[in-house]
Formats: sequence, structure tokens, C-alpha cells
Amino acid sequence: MNSQSETTARDLFGWDSLLPGQRKALKAADDGRNVLCVLPTGYGKSAIYQVAAMTVPGVAVVVSPLIALQSDQVSAINEALGEVRAHVLNSTASDAEVDEAWAAAEDSDEERRAKFLFLAPEQLAREDVAERLSTLDVSFLVIDEAHCVSAWGHDFRPDYLQLGSLVNRLKRPVIALTATASPPVRQEILERLRLTDAVIVAEGFDRPNLHLSVQQHESERDKRRAVLGQVTALQGQGLLYTATRKQADQYAQELREAGLRADAYHSGRRKTERTALHEAFHAGELDVVVATTAFGMGIDKPDVRFVVHADIPDSLDSYYQEAGRAGRDGEPAAVVLHYRPEDLGIRRFFAAKNVPEGSLRELFAALRSAEDALDAAGIRQVTGLTQRKLSGLLNLLLEVGAVRERAGKYRAVGKNADQVIADVVDHRKRRQEIDRSRVDMARQYAEYRGCRRKFLLGYFAEEREGECNACDNCDSGRTAENHDDGGSRPFPLQSTVSHREWGTGVVMEYENEIVTVLFEEHGYKSLSIPLVEEKDLLRTVTP
Repeated sequence: MNSQSETTARDLFGWDSLLPGQRKALKAADDGRNVLCVLPTGYGKSAIYQVAAMTVPGVAVVVSPLIALQSDQVSAINEALGEVRAHVLNSTASDAEVDEAWAAAEDSDEERRAKFLFLAPEQLAREDVAERLSTLDVSFLVIDEAHCVSAWGHDFRPDYLQLGSLVNRLKRPVIALTATASPPVRQEILERLRLTDAVIVAEGFDRPNLHLSVQQHESERDKRRAVLGQVTALQGQGLLYTATRKQADQYAQELREAGLRADAYHSGRRKTERTALHEAFHAGELDVVVATTAFGMGIDKPDVRFVVHADIPDSLDSYYQEAGRAGRDGEPAAVVLHYRPEDLGIRRFFAAKNVPEGSLRELFAALRSAEDALDAAGIRQVTGLTQRKLSGLLNLLLEVGAVRERAGKYRAVGKNADQVIADVVDHRKRRQEIDRSRVDMARQYAEYRGCRRKFLLGYFAEEREGECNACDNCDSGRTAENHDDGGSRPFPLQSTVSHREWGTGVVMEYENEIVTVLFEEHGYKSLSIPLVEEKDLLRTVTP
């Protein structure tokens, strides 16, 4: 990091020192490189784009799905700078505020010009917004919660698919930020955002203050009793995650009956209710929030003392993202998964999604019959589709090459509709196989008898030597009993291998006589090393 960045961090924002990952990212931004920052919750990712933007001319365009958090960030920036240099352009802003924000962003005087312009991703579907952004003197395009662009990711949002087109139009350095992204998620982020020659800064996943444990149960009744008993007994504020909205409501009710200040947070609650609940939790007025995955992205509360999962998550990506909301102040915190093998059924059900053939045919026919390429607004006008549904359908067509996009406009490629549907169905089957493999990796974690921290870090491509002594298996001695004896490792970690049936993949992890490989088309597979060697099942792929 250069001296100007250090001075900016200290003088404008009051940060005496920066962490290694922040320095690496700022160095890449200072060099004009695209950068993907994969840094844990609480690491200070926002400091990266704030310092970077204040060291160069122009306005940083910040795309974030969290409208409530945008307002907090704008207030914090303006307070630190002592003047209004950050503005929001989202659904909460009045017409006068929107006009003021655009005027500030378009001001030619660098001393007065806005330095930060915050938008929600759905706004980028409007051609007038994208076009106006392309006329600005943009310093950086900042994409917060970047994992939302990846269908591999645990919080995929079709609105984020507009960002690749915006990257091409602005032609400015990109700073993409996420708190958790396994190697396949990172790769898809780069591809979807069209980031070439990007610097990846990924570190800090090891959170030694988090104690990891799993409790396995025979029946739903026993599990429910154990979850309620544990959450009632734990000290401090915490989060309880469930698989469904109904379960969230039920657990919240039972916790209230047990004397806790608890409430349920999920997409079935009104927006005003969710906002009030979020604020109450931050103010210490709630002991426990019982939530589905709708709660927490962007949460900025350092003293969460526990995160309990009443159900196995759909992937280790989402699990570690949610678990990482505990203990951000560095103090000890508990992370507990309650597991019943039968619970895997609901996750596999969620992983199986039908192809909306009727809507796909209608959309493809509309694009085929159009004389010129259509933007999103034009397609919605012709088809009557909502923006969210349209984004998802366009993504399916783009992935199989049935549609091409240029400058925010879409044109059908010469295939017949039956072939397009067949291609999409085949693609979806492969995706579902990958999703099921991710559920299976979550199962392996739940049933693992070695060091849980080592298992999780290996999933995120970080190696750890020795026992963590901060998980249930290390505490009980099971880790020592199941110690990897360092046997045969025929392929280096992160090396590329090929399989006759499953194609190419990356070696992710070894455990005793098992090797786990992530295959591009088939997801995670665990294979017996002796069998691999005897049958020559895997072969090294040279770069």
C-alpha cells in the first residue's frame, strides 16, 4: 500500500493501521487492477473501497443489495469526511434526493463532486440509469456481496447478472467484495463480472475464537428439545437459523414462552417488521433472532455470542457465512449445528428445481421475433414478466448460448425452441448434481470425526496444520483418534485432474485414504485413494 493510501486511511477515516488483506487489495486498486476481495465478516472490506476512492479523482459507484445498510454506510462516510460526499440512489430516496445525488455525481469540480454513489442492483436493469452512469467520471465500480452473482453462491440474485454488462460499459477498475466464497464461487464471480486479470485477495478465514460443534439427533422431537434447551441456556445475544419460515415462527414462539426476547425474521414478514426487528437486535432489545437465510447479510453487530443452526445448511458456503456472524469482536463465541440425517431430504428437495419451460419458450419466442435487440424494459413490455423472473430466465438462456447480450440489449441466437429447452434442461440437471454434491459436503462436515476447523478451511482452499483445540472433536479426543497419518497423496492440493466419466476437476482435500475432488460438471466427489491408484481413475492435467 502506498503512503497516500496510508495517509488517507489515517487522516480521513481515523484508522491507525490496516490488515494485510486490506493492504493487498489497496495495492491492486492503486495499480488500476480489478480485485476480488474474499475476506471474512468483520474484516473491514468497506475500508478498501473507501480509502481507494478517496485517493483518486472521480466517483465510486457502489452496488449493494442492502438498502438499509447503504444508508448507514453513507452516513458513516459523510460523518468521517465532515461533508456530504456520499449519496444513495435507491427506492428510499425522494425525487429531490435523487436529483441532488445525480447533480453531485455529475459535478465537474472534484472538490465538490460526490465521491460515492450507492445503488441497488435492480436499478441497473433500467437503461436510463446504466446510460447515465456511463457518462460519469467513475473511479471504481464497487460490487458488495459479490457472491450474489454466482449461481454457485448461497444467495444468488438474478439482478446481479446486469453487472457484467455494466463492467463492460464503464471500463473502470472493479472492487468486488464478499465474506465467503469457495474456489468455484470465486471463479464464477470473475466470469459473470467479466473480470480479466483480476487480483484475488482471500485470507483470514480461520476464526480461532469460534468454537465449532455438531450435535447429532435420532428424532425431530429430540432435536427440537435440544435446540430449545441450548439456546435458552446460552449467554448473550445470538442467532438461530432454521430451514423454513414455519420453523422460524415456531421456534421464536417457544423461546418467548421460555422467557427469552425472541422474534422470527424471514421473507414472509413485512419490510417494516424486518427493519424494526433488525434495529431491535442491534439495540440489544432482543436476545435471539430466529431466522432463515434472509437475515444477516450486511449485519454489523460485533458481540453476537452464538450462532446455532437447527437444520443442516444447503452448503458450507452459506454455513460459514452465517456462522461468521458470531464473535466479530474477537471474544469467544459458540457455533453449533444440530444435525439429523433425515434433514438432508429438505435440502435435496430445495436443490431440485424444475425448468419453467412455458416461460422460457415465451421469452425465447419474443426475442426471436423482435426486429432489433431488446433491453430488459423492452422485454418486460413484450412479455409481461417481472424483472426478477426475467433476470432468472435470461440467465438460463445466456448459459446455454441461446441469447447474446451486448450493451444491456439481448438478441436470440439461431436455435429452435425445442433445442433450447433441451439444452436448458440438461444444464439444469448438471447444476442440480453440483448442488446435491454441496449438500453432501455439508453432510460430511456434520459427520466428520476429525478437526472441524481444518475441514472447513480445506473447503475454502486454506490448509491448516495440527489440531485447533476449539471444536468438539478436538475437545473429546476424536481428532487424535482419527488423525490423518499423512499417507499417499498422489496429486497436490489445488492441482487439476481428469476422470474418464466426470471430466476435469480440482483436488480439494485429503483425509486418511479419501481424496475429495471438485469436478466442473458434477460437483464434489470423494474417492478411495487405493482404488484411484489401483484403477488409475484420476490423471494429472498439465496446464
